[in-house]
Amino acid sequence: GQAGLGLRLAAGRGREVVVATLTPNGPAAQAGLREGDRVLAVDGVPVSARELGLAATLLEGPADTTVSLRIQRGRRRFNVVLRRILVPPDSVHAEQRDGILWLRIDGFSNATDRKLATALREGIQPGRTRGVVLDLRGNRGGLLGQAVAVANTFLNSGVVAQTGGRHPDAVRTYMAGGPDLAEGLPLVVLVDGRSASAAEIVAAALSDRGRAVVVGSATMGKGLIQAVVPLPNGGELLVTWSRVLAPRGWPIQGLGVLPELCTSLGAEATAAELQQLREGNPPMARVLARQRAARAPVPASEIAALRGACPPAEGRESDLAAARALIDMPEAYVAALP
Repeated sequence: GQAGLGLRLAAGRGREVVVATLTPNGPAAQAGLREGDRVLAVDGVPVSARELGLAATLLEGPADTTVSLRIQRGRRRFNVVLRRILVPPDSVHAEQRDGILWLRIDGFSNATDRKLATALREGIQPGRTRGVVLDLRGNRGGLLGQAVAVANTFLNSGVVAQTGGRHPDAVRTYMAGGPDLAEGLPLVVLVDGRSASAAEIVAAALSDRGRAVVVGSATMGKGLIQAVVPLPNGGELLVTWSRVLAPRGWPIQGLGVLPELCTSLGAEATAAELQQLREGNPPMARVLARQRAARAPVPASEIAALRGACPPAEGRESDLAAARALIDMPEAYVAALP
């Protein structure tokens, strides 16, 4: 596991950084922090929503070390010192709101697929649940096998991912066996500039297969599988073994996953895109067609052009509103599907 504080930050109003969620009995919850508390500084370094990634990085560190947070609650300001503890990186969080099942996966390790399956079986209420939102923002990835298993949770059959490399053993195709535990309900996947690796494999699979609409920004573009080779002197050599390809054959490395609905260009642009979708005119269609036609190695100029259509950004609360809007407007959701 990785060391953490049992909290998740998000962009609040203006440039505020706020506590979005707390892990029950985690260090932050036990110290009395509340959802909605504003974080002013981490270890004396001021933080703002413009640099949410910096704030998240400042929170990270080895287990059993401390970090000081400057908190504002209402008009009161105070300091809290928290001790980092080992937390499993594969937490699956589920919440039912307004007929939508909201799922968040923080990382991919051994039991992620089982926890997700449980959350879907317990969370979907026949006749009441209108759609599912899978939040992969800030998810740095994890095990390839778990990425395949999580994507499989929403697919009945077909290709989930492929790997390709120079060695014959590096060439593999991963297939879905189902069943789709979301029972065909509308599915929106949230990603941002920090979504990487296994998170990108899931988003690419569900988008390429036409099972989900991806909302957010360009992801990190981390799609290489590396092997660790031990050296005689006790050191280790990291060797790139293969690259991950989406179901339609384009490489995740460098390109990343691009959304069907881009939220990183601001609220007005997002609203305009939603209106285009309602009219049956998907705004990202041309860019996505170019991306899906790309084959490795992709020229740097083409990568820059494609990613520039929806630049990577930190996730925001407005992503949730965009996801809800798609589920509220079936015609826009259907138009956004690839």
